[in-house]
Amino acid sequence: MLFKDQIDFVTQHIKKNKLRVFMTVLAATMGCAFLIVLASVGFGLQDSLRNDILSNEKVTKIQVFDNEPFTDEQIQEIKGVEHVESVLETITVNASAHSFFEGRDTSSTLYIANMQDFEQVNGKLSEGKYPSKPNEIIVGYHFAQTLLNDAERKIIEEKNKEAEVEGTYYDGKEEGYKDSLIGKEIELSLAPNLSAAKETEKMNYTIVGVMKEPSYDWMINNAVYMDIEQKPVLASNLATAVDVKEDEMFYSEFNIFADTLENVKPILDSLKDKGYSVYSITEQLDQMNVFFLVLKIGLIFVGTIAVLIASIGIFNTMTMAVTERTREIGVLKAIGASPKLIQRLFLMESMFIGIVGTVIAVAISYAISFVANAALPLILKAATGEDGFSNNDITFSLIPWQLVVIAAAISIGVAMISGYRPARKATKIDVIQALRQEL
Repeated sequence: MLFKDQIDFVTQHIKKNKLRVFMTVLAATMGCAFLIVLASVGFGLQDSLRNDILSNEKVTKIQVFDNEPFTDEQIQEIKGVEHVESVLETITVNASAHSFFEGRDTSSTLYIANMQDFEQVNGKLSEGKYPSKPNEIIVGYHFAQTLLNDAERKIIEEKNKEAEVEGTYYDGKEEGYKDSLIGKEIELSLAPNLSAAKETEKMNYTIVGVMKEPSYDWMINNAVYMDIEQKPVLASNLATAVDVKEDEMFYSEFNIFADTLENVKPILDSLKDKGYSVYSITEQLDQMNVFFLVLKIGLIFVGTIAVLIASIGIFNTMTMAVTERTREIGVLKAIGASPKLIQRLFLMESMFIGIVGTVIAVAISYAISFVANAALPLILKAATGEDGFSNNDITFSLIPWQLVVIAAAISIGVAMISGYRPARKATKIDVIQALRQEL
């Protein structure tokens, strides 16, 4: 029998039983669509978290830590690692920077670094320029917001109490200094993070730049950044307030930047072998990928149950098809059709149901995914009152081609398996009894 004749044999039965085949295809469509949509949630959440992480971190960045201050030899060893593009040493002062300006004050973390390296890594500022003189500093994006007077602190305290009653919080963004700080001179003293230590004398600095706004909405950056040349001045000033060694006044952190993403892991392995404590966002991504791999496998497994339920309808449809066409099968056998050909004819019919159901399911799944990503943020915003849901940064459903291939393989495979038993039954029909059936 020619392949065209085989197609005709299958289509004739489908046309004869349109309603039954339609309901079977519908069941297969619903099962496959449920599998795709359910699994797409895992893909969507993974994509959202991955994009969020990568948008807020430089993926080639590696942080290096050590329990003791880095020696000059260690610094050169770190810089000498192959594929390291640039190295930024950021020194944290073991004291709180207490800044005073026009009757306002704020406490913040104080960092010192080589400003040329700092500029190379951090790029353009939100406002102003990088320091070029010893008494010039840059401040965090929220530094002005945290510059408060006593009256504003009382207002914030009252607003916090009101917010707590409503189950929310108040971030104090309406208070603080509202004008530009560029070119303004502030007084700064140091309050060592040690008990029984007194605050140092005030020093004068000029603000020349403001850092970019942090990527995360919940982050508040009011830090103060100085050039590395200020380290001796700060050490001398701290020595008058607390009797500790210079090594205990400062803590170094090295941020290494690899030349390419592919070289991040080799650099991590090299530094770990040398005994350094390291951290890279790529490690977090690896852990996240493992978690979501397990989650997606679980979702696909649950979705497959729906496909298996739909397979019951395919099995019933194919069983009835064999019963109704017993005489046709007998005729085919009488004219010399082989069991393999008969089996193939019925498997083609079950495969047709699986393929059509899958194609329709894919189209429906993409439509549901689009609607979910467009509507859910609006629904959540209306339900919670949070504007963050309306910025479309969260992908609730994502259907990559890999998921379509997996779902198609499962759906069509289950359809073929469901039709295999009836197809085998068709090959065992006795020719004489089949021909007598409608005589």
